[in-house]
Amino acid sequence: MDNSNLESLDRLTNEFSKLPGVGKKTAARYAYYIVTSPKEQAEAFADAILNAKNTIRFCEKCGNFADGKLCPICKTRSEETICVVKEPKDVSAIEKAHSYKGSYHVLHGTINPLQNVAPKDIKIAELLERVVKGQTKEVILATSPDVEGEATAMYIASLIKPYNIKVTRIAQGLATGTQLEFADEVTIARSIQDRREI
Repeated sequence: MDNSNLESLDRLTNEFSKLPGVGKKTAARYAYYIVTSPKEQAEAFADAILNAKNTIRFCEKCGNFADGKLCPICKTRSEETICVVKEPKDVSAIEKAHSYKGSYHVLHGTINPLQNVAPKDIKIAELLERVVKGQTKEVILATSPDVEGEATAMYIASLIKPYNIKVTRIAQGLATGTQLEFADEVTIARSIQDRREI
């Protein structure tokens, strides 16, 4: 049987190919796997996707993923130290290193004039609001060490310093241009521990 003209298989392959890092061949392999697996397994997979999409939202305080108003980290940790990251996946990367016990703030982007992303387009105002009215003593800037991450860190530091709050930057054990989510746990742990004041 020629599988190349099956519309439903093509559609499934096309949907998988939209995932980050998934090429056409991998997408086809995923589609074939789903089609040849037991129906219960395919239903469980589809249900997990819909359930996650319907229940996961952003934490009202820090912007991390949550299944309620607050994420588990905001429910249990002090705001004396706030680690600022670009995306929720960066929170996960730092948590895996088991070296940081404070709170987080997720910006949901970095300043990028070439893509028309200005400070007002990311969660900088919300960070300032938390820092000014809270008991924060230190803000750790943990954006990736690429051009946009560095520019965002410097901009945030300039806004927070007048409030006499310590502002630090993760150490550059991370290679320039490295995305935080792809760094190993040891490198992330060292970057947090060896952070420097800016």
